[in-house]
Amino acid sequence: MKDPHSLAKGIDEAACLDTLSEMVRHKSYSETEGEKALAARMVEIMTGMGLEASLEPVPGGRFNAIGRWRGTGGGKSLLFNGHLDTNPATEGWTVDPWGGLVDEEFIYGIGVSNMKAGDAASLCAVRTLIENNRRLKGDVILTYVVGELQGGIGTYAAVEQGIRADYFINSEPTDLQALTMHAEAFMFTIELTGVTRHMSKREEATDAIRAACDLVPALTEMTFSDAPSDEHRGINRVHVGTIHGALGRNLEEWRPPQVADFVKLTGSGRMGPGQTQENALTDFRRVLSRLEMDWPGLKTEIRIEAPSGNSFMPAFEVPKHARIVTALNAAYEAVRGEKQPTGAITPPGYYGTDAGHLYAHGGMEGVVCGPGGRYNTMPDERVDIPDYLDMVRIYLMTMCDVCELQ
Repeated sequence: MKDPHSLAKGIDEAACLDTLSEMVRHKSYSETEGEKALAARMVEIMTGMGLEASLEPVPGGRFNAIGRWRGTGGGKSLLFNGHLDTNPATEGWTVDPWGGLVDEEFIYGIGVSNMKAGDAASLCAVRTLIENNRRLKGDVILTYVVGELQGGIGTYAAVEQGIRADYFINSEPTDLQALTMHAEAFMFTIELTGVTRHMSKREEATDAIRAACDLVPALTEMTFSDAPSDEHRGINRVHVGTIHGALGRNLEEWRPPQVADFVKLTGSGRMGPGQTQENALTDFRRVLSRLEMDWPGLKTEIRIEAPSGNSFMPAFEVPKHARIVTALNAAYEAVRGEKQPTGAITPPGYYGTDAGHLYAHGGMEGVVCGPGGRYNTMPDERVDIPDYLDMVRIYLMTMCDVCELQ
């Protein structure tokens, strides 16, 4: 009888890499037939392993791939969660984005970091236990979802359909770090209204564009006043993504000799669990009031944009001493011989992930930890092979701990 550490050391590395390569070769762009094909293939693989597996509907004619490896009874259940849909491949690739290329250091492909490597790691961990004729007392639930790129509609649908477990691991790419908190994301619009004059009289004008130039760095430096701890404040962030300035609310651009009297800025904010959009608005208005004082005649407005459907992700938090976190920490240390970085680690702490839905809507306790991150969402997206294989090992040992290996 092999112990969990021996099972982890004995994974079939070639088979694990082959599984991930096959997933990469599926062109599973978000909201395409390729996404459906990969979901169907995941169900086929899980069924072949002996799991109860099915395609479950998601709004918009899409499907999640859900599998359950039933335990013998008496143990805690553990849910793994990751998305199958990917961003499109951009310019600048030097390898085939769908080739599943493996070299001495990396495995390449669009979506391999975000986040097929995490999906494959949980699948291969379960398969390793099955192939070694080992059983767990608790269930392992594999949720390979779609629609994460549309605000997590796949995971939200799974939660609404009653998918639950005692604990979860979301496999978003954290470079194997244990992320115990991430921010909520929200969108905002700011409008600046100045006073126009011809450029010959610009000293009499209130230039909305120049005021916007002062505003952007002030917004970039913002954190929110209701952060309950420095760790929460560490995942506060404001970013301006678009600026458009011209004449009038119609933003007429044909008369550049006039001083622009209207600017529209849009952006995104990040705030931690327990912080509120109402307080964020108060903080924004404080910054805008100072801007109005610096630019006499300027009028400012801000609104936080209401999400359409389920187009935003809630904040997520788990105590560092929680059972799922300490189990993951112990597995990491057994595999890597060092302490696992744990906490509201950035940049992953600025992410929005499906962990927010599992936590806020599903009422589950969990952690975010997955392979990839360093080379995420970029040309020649890739994952370090040792990180991917170690993730398989760490997931396997965590399953054995939480669900109890027989």
